[in-house]
Amino acid sequence: MARALYIHWPFCLKKCPYCDFNSHVRDEVDHAAWQRALIADMRHEAALAGGEPLASIFFGGGTPSLMPPALVDGLLAEAERLWGFADDVEITLEANPSSVEAAAFGDLARAGVNRVSLGLQALDDAALRFLGRLHDVAEGLDALAVAQRHFARVSFDLIYARPNQSVAAWERELERALGFGTGHLSLYQLTIEPNTRFATDVRQGRFDPLDDDPAAELFEVTRALTANAGLPAYEISNHARPNEQSRHNLAYWRYQDCCGIGPGAHGRRGGAATMRHRKPENWLSAVVEHGHGLREETSLSPSTAASEALLMGLRLAEGVPLAEIATRFGIEPARLIDPQRREMLAQLGFIRDEGERLAVTPRGMPVLDAILGELVHPELVAA
Repeated sequence: MARALYIHWPFCLKKCPYCDFNSHVRDEVDHAAWQRALIADMRHEAALAGGEPLASIFFGGGTPSLMPPALVDGLLAEAERLWGFADDVEITLEANPSSVEAAAFGDLARAGVNRVSLGLQALDDAALRFLGRLHDVAEGLDALAVAQRHFARVSFDLIYARPNQSVAAWERELERALGFGTGHLSLYQLTIEPNTRFATDVRQGRFDPLDDDPAAELFEVTRALTANAGLPAYEISNHARPNEQSRHNLAYWRYQDCCGIGPGAHGRRGGAATMRHRKPENWLSAVVEHGHGLREETSLSPSTAASEALLMGLRLAEGVPLAEIATRFGIEPARLIDPQRREMLAQLGFIRDEGERLAVTPRGMPVLDAILGELVHPELVAA
């Protein structure tokens, strides 16, 4: 049964040069039509995965803070009618830190949003211009202050390992960020994703990405400073005070069911993977024609699901419960993890092996992708 709901709002005022998310710029959006379509998509999922109250709802994008508060209110009212809400339901909305969007924070809070994630991205005006952001530092910090007045829980994003960024400069920026008192930070290394403007810029020699060794040093600095400030990493890029972790993202990483609605949304529901039409107009047409925006729904084999659960869960500092995963998917525990590589990686200090629970250590996190490729049993991946 799904206890998490993801709602994708695909529209932005501008496409950021580093972004490979499903985001689109449109001159006009028919909000009434989008509300009808999102509710129809939601009803389709609830009919298949209803019955248990929602513990988390996440409005992602795109830029969900561009949604009229009345639209957010209508979607939340329908979600509560369809599923019901847990007593401590977490309702997160991603927001750009502009003065225009911050002006709606009070109405969004009254609609039921109780957690906001702000895309500050940098505390340096030159860096913000490089990242293609529409706000400057002053406007971003004003929006953060407004958010902290209206929402019980506030997180914000920063992007580091930018070209030529020094350790000293990042230390100053991160220490300043930690001083604002939020209970959660998402700190991402700049990655040059295919089919983005930055990928074109790098290919054409407009800038060079930061090399791996300096980036690894910045990663270590990030973990040390956040831990010392009481916001240790609970996932490779996410840091929080105790009990301030994103419950919605924990549902993903713990491989719990999550219904995803809206353009391009992915979901996991009762052993099936769901994927919506990606282009907004195609998704909207599908909902009008079929009553939902599904493009694909694929039954996952136990091996595929177990592999996904391992790959997601090993991102977490808490690691994965091997016996629980084996039982859940009906797979022998010995077939989950390659035993020889498990022993080798434990001896090298890259993983923490507690028998029924396995976790990647702080030493292993900088090379997480390589460890995952080594650790998950080859028979499981090939199945």
